[in-house]
Amino acid sequence: MTAPNPHPDDIHTNPGDVGLELSSQSPLLGETLVVDPRASVKMHKCRLLVTSGPDTGRSMVSDKERLRCGAHPGNDLVLVEDRTASRHHFEVQYTERGHLLVDLNSTNGTFLDGRRIERAYLSPGSQIRAGSSVITFAPLDEEVAVEPDREGELCGMVGQSVKMRQVFGLIKRIAPMDVSVIIQGETGTGKELVSSAIHELSGREKGPMVVLDCGAIPPNLIESELFGHEKGAFTGATSSRPGAFERAQGGTIFLDELGELRLDLQPKLLRVLENREVRRVGGNDVIEVDCRVIAATHRDLVKEIAAGNFREDLYFRLSVIHIQLPPLRQRRDDIPLILKRA
Repeated sequence: MTAPNPHPDDIHTNPGDVGLELSSQSPLLGETLVVDPRASVKMHKCRLLVTSGPDTGRSMVSDKERLRCGAHPGNDLVLVEDRTASRHHFEVQYTERGHLLVDLNSTNGTFLDGRRIERAYLSPGSQIRAGSSVITFAPLDEEVAVEPDREGELCGMVGQSVKMRQVFGLIKRIAPMDVSVIIQGETGTGKELVSSAIHELSGREKGPMVVLDCGAIPPNLIESELFGHEKGAFTGATSSRPGAFERAQGGTIFLDELGELRLDLQPKLLRVLENREVRRVGGNDVIEVDCRVIAATHRDLVKEIAAGNFREDLYFRLSVIHIQLPPLRQRRDDIPLILKRA
């Protein structure tokens, strides 16, 4: 995989071993977990521990894609006593290259191992200074066994085959993790049901679940459906309307048939995922969004990347977890159960 162009303020520290189990499909999957289904899943956790300053001893461990640190109580790691820390001081993002430290326009700056940075990759033991506090970073990746579910039924889905019970076990394991998921499978394998189960079993279950079928929306309307539009933005826009990301605030957005998304819209979607903010069509205001993203496709996105039809960076941003659903012909023993349920 071609590494992204370095940011001019990057400290080129070694991000560590971020490789995951390889699929036999393509080397493009080298840093993406593909469950087909497997017996274990690699959890990308990390610890932030305050080792110096007024909040010494405060710490947190999380498997979230993004961790924020600052004085505001809404942060993941709250610097309660440090009056020199900004409300939202810095963020740690998990990327395909490792954990990325990003300064959030803090007043006094974010320092990594003594050097002021805007963006830089972290190594085990990296020292982050925010205000008067020094925070030590430690990755805590671990392999977690995923046993086949004993029940053979989950959130309206049924399946006694080992493959489906393995998928059910995986769903239960990853649902509480606030990370992006790609679900791949042929038409009719139950991708939307899987996304609904992940939402229902997650910490966002009380929030909305917004479904957007990227393959069913006319090409000239897809941007508006995703990001919203302001009144007068185009012919027929008689009033302002929030897009799917705004409507999914606090919950989950399910992007069905993501492989059909136009190539020119993929960078805009990537920016939303990276910055957690949208700008409506015809608007100037930036709107913060907070939702989990689950995407599904019947296409082989690795082949689409090779053909130039899908962006590799967008794929890696979305496929923190990649679930491959087996077609019904590979689990014929489940057919009577499905017919009985129907």
